[in-house]
Amino acid sequence: MDFVNYEQYFQSILNGEITNAPYDSPAYMNYTKLNWTRQQRWLKTGEMNADLIKLVMQIKQPQHWIVITEPWCGDAAHILPFIHKLSQLNPLITLDIQLRDAAPYLIENYLTGANKSKSIPKLIVRNSEEQDLIIWGPRPQENQELFEQMKGDKRDMEEIKLLLQKWYNDDKGRTLQHELLEALTPVFAHMQ
Repeated sequence: MDFVNYEQYFQSILNGEITNAPYDSPAYMNYTKLNWTRQQRWLKTGEMNADLIKLVMQIKQPQHWIVITEPWCGDAAHILPFIHKLSQLNPLITLDIQLRDAAPYLIENYLTGANKSKSIPKLIVRNSEEQDLIIWGPRPQENQELFEQMKGDKRDMEEIKLLLQKWYNDDKGRTLQHELLEALTPVFAHMQ
């Protein structure tokens, strides 16, 4: 689905029109409400990296950007708005949002780490022949390391979530954009 349809789907959950699992859980509904607010905030206030803007605007061949996500995902609420903003910079980019927990279950092809988790969000950038150019996710490396450290320290999951959210709020999308710039630069240089 495109970003507009994703936001409509998100709103359907918040409005109580979609009540299947996990949205039948008050905790998940709370996460989803928070994530809507976070996503809207970054759409309005997220500042874009000038070098990344320049790179994306120079794309000369069609690309298919796929984000695998779910509205309950706290990381996605901080990441998807920036990816959406980037995709809007160049008409050759098509952004397709795939739900992790729905057919065609694309996540099965993009599992994370040695434990093969279904961690999201995942960004897959493909060329016009549908070949994967880059795969990024589920979160910026520094944030991922913080998550793994806290998990290893057996911290409470609610505390982990709060500290990860604080990291995103302090970072303001800068690390995500820097990582995307580093990942995309050699691919796009090769295509020019």
